[in-house]
Amino acid sequence: MPWSNQSGGGGWKGGGNGPWGQPPRGPQGGGGGNEPPDLEELLRRGQDKIRRLLPGGGRPGQGEPTGILTALPLIAVAAVGFWLYQSIYVVQPDQVGVELLFGKVKPELNEPGIHFAFWPIEQVETPALLKENQEVLGGVAAGGADSIMLSGDQNLVSVEFSVLWRISDPIKYLFRVADQPDIVRKVSESVMREVVGRTRADEFRTTGREAAQTAVRERIQETLDSYDAGVSITAVNVTRADPPLEVQDAFGEVQRAQQDQDKFKQDAQAYANKRLGEARGEASQIREAALGYRDQVIAEATGGAQRFTSVYQEYVKAPEITRERIYLETMQDVFSKTNKVILDSGSTQGVLPYLPLPEIGRPTTPSTTGAAK
Repeated sequence: MPWSNQSGGGGWKGGGNGPWGQPPRGPQGGGGGNEPPDLEELLRRGQDKIRRLLPGGGRPGQGEPTGILTALPLIAVAAVGFWLYQSIYVVQPDQVGVELLFGKVKPELNEPGIHFAFWPIEQVETPALLKENQEVLGGVAAGGADSIMLSGDQNLVSVEFSVLWRISDPIKYLFRVADQPDIVRKVSESVMREVVGRTRADEFRTTGREAAQTAVRERIQETLDSYDAGVSITAVNVTRADPPLEVQDAFGEVQRAQQDQDKFKQDAQAYANKRLGEARGEASQIREAALGYRDQVIAEATGGAQRFTSVYQEYVKAPEITRERIYLETMQDVFSKTNKVILDSGSTQGVLPYLPLPEIGRPTTPSTTGAAK
């Protein structure tokens, strides 16, 4: 309750005792005046309450010190508790403990669990080795302007990518470089600009993206190793590689024109392949026909030569008979192709001289047959 000094003797609202269990004492131990509470009495009451909470507690015996001296054990207990709180630490499953003695790093690392460090001469750092950190660069994360990069064919590319990294050496990570995430970001952006500057824009956006990611990761790792940063780059992922927003429409027109050009080339190549196939087929057909004709002529010539040889052999055996047979075969072959009728001189009896013999061998036409009927 608030202290009220409206009356002549003073007092507390709602009762005669103050918050310490007694009314304020005056200069002579009375209840009047503005005299503050007795500090020694307050300490004594506080000690009594603490003793009641401790085992074997009670009111102090005769001859025990009173006042501030009696609070020294409590202060010592509190100090020891605070020192233990600062000295005992816990290493989490994904962390490792690095102890420093007077600022110098101890060579051994503490595994996950509860450990003790003699504070304040020993200090502890607990970096997370198993945690995978991610840095996103370009695009919205970089404010838009930092994502614009110049490619090898003098085109602008807006690149957004992420870098995944872990702590590989906790001692190097803690004491070789400062602000490790910022170092990773700056090195990653510098290396990405270098790789994009050596690659054509369309290649980086399409077929060369995988190779570029691999080259960027290896180059970042080499640079961080030269700094002894104690960081391992696990992956580099290019999430977006587009032309700048201001030229996207014009770039789209160029891409559509290139696609049309590719389509026309493919159509022309398909037509050329078709015509070439047809020409090759015709050439093969003519070649086969020529080879067949050649074989035919050779076969006929060979057969004629063999026939002549066989006839000659028969002629040698019987010349008269062979000459007559050759004569008859020749005459048959010649006269079979003419419309003349030839009679032997010894068999002309009974033949009328006026008979139209040439008409006998002529074919009869339908009109002539009809007229005869």
